[in-house]
Amino acid sequence: MNFKNKVVVVTGAGSGMGRELVLQLIAKGAHVAAVDFNETTLKETVALVNSSISKISLHVLNVADTEAVAALPEAVISAHGHVDAIINNAGIIQPFVRVNDLSFEAIHKVMDVNFFGLLAMTKAFLPLLLKRPDAHIINVSSMGGFLPVPGQSVYGASKAAVKLLTEGLYAELRETNVRVSVVFPGAINTNITANSGVHMELPKDMNPKDYKTLDAGKAAQIILEGIERNQLHIYVGSDSKFMNFLYRLAPTFATNFIAKKMRGLLG
Repeated sequence: MNFKNKVVVVTGAGSGMGRELVLQLIAKGAHVAAVDFNETTLKETVALVNSSISKISLHVLNVADTEAVAALPEAVISAHGHVDAIINNAGIIQPFVRVNDLSFEAIHKVMDVNFFGLLAMTKAFLPLLLKRPDAHIINVSSMGGFLPVPGQSVYGASKAAVKLLTEGLYAELRETNVRVSVVFPGAINTNITANSGVHMELPKDMNPKDYKTLDAGKAAQIILEGIERNQLHIYVGSDSKFMNFLYRLAPTFATNFIAKKMRGLLG
């Protein structure tokens, strides 16, 4: 997809990768409907747009609110006239605990945002996208969507669901004008932990420098380049690319490798 003059809906646009996606899309000549549950950070994103303020609309909602999502297409059409693509970027993690210690309240929250919210967005906008000459659905999964991460098992399950849903959509829409991509970010420098309401303290013997993260701006660049090339799978970060290779080659070894890395967080 060439983004010039395209209208793109971006969820989770108030910070991190979402904010960077908004800024880089506008720099490429797109118009953006920026969506986030946090009105304050969303306005901060809009403020960064500067002279291109006419190219962005602001939509405050929680993607887990199915009724609000169902009303969003009308608001986007009212602001921009049409819509060409959606980037389902909004997501949260779970508390860093084992499944046995995770409450059903936390489980439902993660699934409602990461999977059902994304599904609601897709179903709300797909009828409109099918009418466009060139359209795209982009769903953000995670490295944890293809590789088990102890302490994030339910989060990983939600992102694995996103992976298979997106691949299913790709198969269903192959003969239409709607392209489909699924994104697998590795460790990205964002504030997803705080946005998820999760408190995390690194163990004293764990050096943060040992856990390198990719800049959110670079991650957004990789994602948009993948969309421009109409890639089905977009791996973001050397860790995501490497662990995808390793997990396919030796799944048990890769699982044990990650488990050892996460041991300090689980206690």
